[in-house]
Amino acid sequence: MSEKLKQLKEILGEVSDLNHAGSVLSWDQQVNMPPGGGAARGQHLATLGRIAHEKSTSEEVGNLLEDLKQEFAGSDSDDAALVRVAARNFDKSTRVPAEFVAEQAVVTTASFEAWVEAKRKSDFSIFLPHLEKVMGLMRKYVSYFPPADHPYDILLDDYEPGMKTAEVKEIFDKVRPQQVKLIKAITSAKQVKADFLYKKYNEKKVWDFSEVIISKFGYDFSRGRQDKAAHPFETSFSVNDVRITNRFEPNNPLATLFSGMHESGHAMYEQGVNPEYERTPLANGVSSAVHESQSRMWENLVGRSLPFWEHFFPELKKLFPAQLEGVSAKAFYKAINKVEPSLIRVNADEATYNLHIMLRLELEIGMIEGNIAVKDLPEIWNTKMQDYVGITPPDDAHGVLQDIHWSAGLFGYFSTYALGNLVSAQLWEKINKDIRDLDEQIRKGKFDSLLGWLREKVHTHGHKYDPQDLIQKVTGSKIDSAAYVRYLTKKYSDIYSL
Repeated sequence: MSEKLKQLKEILGEVSDLNHAGSVLSWDQQVNMPPGGGAARGQHLATLGRIAHEKSTSEEVGNLLEDLKQEFAGSDSDDAALVRVAARNFDKSTRVPAEFVAEQAVVTTASFEAWVEAKRKSDFSIFLPHLEKVMGLMRKYVSYFPPADHPYDILLDDYEPGMKTAEVKEIFDKVRPQQVKLIKAITSAKQVKADFLYKKYNEKKVWDFSEVIISKFGYDFSRGRQDKAAHPFETSFSVNDVRITNRFEPNNPLATLFSGMHESGHAMYEQGVNPEYERTPLANGVSSAVHESQSRMWENLVGRSLPFWEHFFPELKKLFPAQLEGVSAKAFYKAINKVEPSLIRVNADEATYNLHIMLRLELEIGMIEGNIAVKDLPEIWNTKMQDYVGITPPDDAHGVLQDIHWSAGLFGYFSTYALGNLVSAQLWEKINKDIRDLDEQIRKGKFDSLLGWLREKVHTHGHKYDPQDLIQKVTGSKIDSAAYVRYLTKKYSDIYSL
């Protein structure tokens, strides 16, 4: 290793340590911190963020990167990828003042606390002034960069490097009518019975069963844990410390199982990154869409499949014999895949889920363009929910306040949820070609081959490749909706006898 590369890795390692320390504090804020600690926590995060930003944008780092880009020109080694990704991050970070990073930490910390209270009270007015500050910071952030084809491109690029707003719109415009057509066909079919899903289920038994499932998937509890939070999420401090959170909803008790599957998909990705990438910019998933492909795959393509429940349903029925009396595995499978308009994105069925994302994308673009005022969000949200999904939220908690993302300044993120659905289906088709008896393995509760395939093809590479290049390398195509439409059509044609 050259001396300059060694120097760069030392500095990037320190930046990684600072960022992960901030992540620990953010995790604690959502899991353990008392409500009164919000202001101080914002200052803690602001200080760490400012120091990390100053270190990562120093003149020394810039000089090292310029020299190393020449040294590794034309190479496809891990070190060359590290230099490439670090140079990209440096270019973006140097455009943003350290003062902005610190201010954003303070504002979003207060915003999160306000969101929690606003959601609990179902009162958007509590969150309104905080979201207006966050939006002001988002527009300021965009102003630090050269004009793009669309201002939203700059926000989207933070989560899906290289992706353009126009590309996302084109993909969505193609898949939307196909999903709407499928939903209309399902609407005219006989609806499946699902009332037994909403009976009273013991919280601890459901929680414990979720951990049984994700342990069998391959989530390593010696390098992770599952805790309660207002909104389920995954966070990584190291390849050996990848945590998830979950929640229990009394009105939708079994949703805990699927949230656990979802977050464990994210976590297994992070646990599978090449350990040699630790403390470098390569030590995380390549993009939000690829990350989401992992969570949605384990939640839906595995966890909502018939073979999966042919294995796990007898165990679930032993835990809840009264609630599931007279229910077969096939009936349970149909129930958990029931298609109907729903208020909450994270609980939406696969056929309607993407419509929730398209709604949020439209709102985010409107706010960034200045065509939508924050104060008007509840009314616009409710109107668009009726237009997109066919129902109107009864209150703010079930509408505009349901997601945590805006409180944290995560604008540009939502579209990657839908893109992740598409990628998951692309990967699934390739996996089934390579593992011919995959359904039978799942029916036996065996997931080693599946996780091993994902480890080799996706996880281990971390951020070495650009997202579209990785998807092309693994599936033979960049992000495309065809496989997802095929998957949905086949699945729901069986469930609803279309």
